[in-house]
Amino acid sequence: MHRGKGMKFVGDSRVRENDDRHIPKDYSEYPGRTEPFWPNFLLKEWLAGAVFLVGFLCLTVAAPAPLETMADPTTPGYIPLPDWYFLFLYQLLKYPFASGDFVVVGTVIIPGLAFGALFLAPFLDRGPERRPTRRPIATSLMLISMAAVFYLTWEAASHVDWEARAEKNKIVEDVEIDKESAGYQVYSSQSCMSCHGENLEGASGPPLIGTGLSPEEIQDIAVNGTGSMPADQFKGSDKELQQLSEFIAGLGSE
Repeated sequence: MHRGKGMKFVGDSRVRENDDRHIPKDYSEYPGRTEPFWPNFLLKEWLAGAVFLVGFLCLTVAAPAPLETMADPTTPGYIPLPDWYFLFLYQLLKYPFASGDFVVVGTVIIPGLAFGALFLAPFLDRGPERRPTRRPIATSLMLISMAAVFYLTWEAASHVDWEARAEKNKIVEDVEIDKESAGYQVYSSQSCMSCHGENLEGASGPPLIGTGLSPEEIQDIAVNGTGSMPADQFKGSDKELQQLSEFIAGLGSE
């Protein structure tokens, strides 16, 4: 090869003339296999995102998240729960191998291995195949992980009586309690505070403000019980029962 033949001199570099081997071809040379990023690809992504957003908003309207009263660590019998997307970890910590003396396994080691594997997945699985059937290891790990998360979430949620929990911990409006009234005196003398709180805000039992019950219904509950409340809890006279029922029925009724 003669010196300089087929080359152009650019400064101190030598670049071959008409050498386009490293220049990518235009997408138009691959009909049906690719498309321009703008606007075709971005439009599809926007449409997919819009459909997901509308579906998510419809779900929030159809099944709104339950709101509870302000958290109080002094409330006896209250069991705090994480948000739904952490319920699988909450359930994991109930098992002996991930709690107690082995709590580090459930809080650090297992989540660390899971998120570490997810982070290293592009570096560990570098095969050219994209079909799930041609990538058995990656596909199997993904299916096992999804099944574990779904099962643990379902297991944690199935042990909670959500309706009773929402009723017990519902938000109660601030109502001024007349602690000098005869009804409140009966309330305090009958040991109702231990279950329903000093201000009738609820403790191990439900709140008694704004129940919407009539005095007669409250009298029936006090004598015969309801739900987890046993019968014969009220030990006073008929007059005291009348005072107590009218006092409770009048709270938050306006």
